[in-house]
Amino acid sequence: MLSLIMLQAAAAGISQLGAAIGAGLAAIGAGIGIGKIGGSAMEAIGRQPEAAGDIRMNMIIIGALIEGVALFAVIICLLALYA
Repeated sequence: MLSLIMLQAAAAGISQLGAAIGAGLAAIGAGIGIGKIGGSAMEAIGRQPEAAGDIRMNMIIIGALIEGVALFAVIICLLALYA
């Protein structure tokens, strides 16, 4: 009986660690993705300055989609942490 209680306590600690690592990885991945998008957009604007408006609009849309996915990932990790 005592060993079962100890295993449950250890599993709770591991799940908290997994949720924290998952939230961190989601934030890091979103940052890297948005950084790559920004760099590529600046290169594209440098090559074709006349298309700057279209490139900027597409960059903002894609950045928002990445942020949305990252937000969902962090929320899922927090639900796993507190549920």
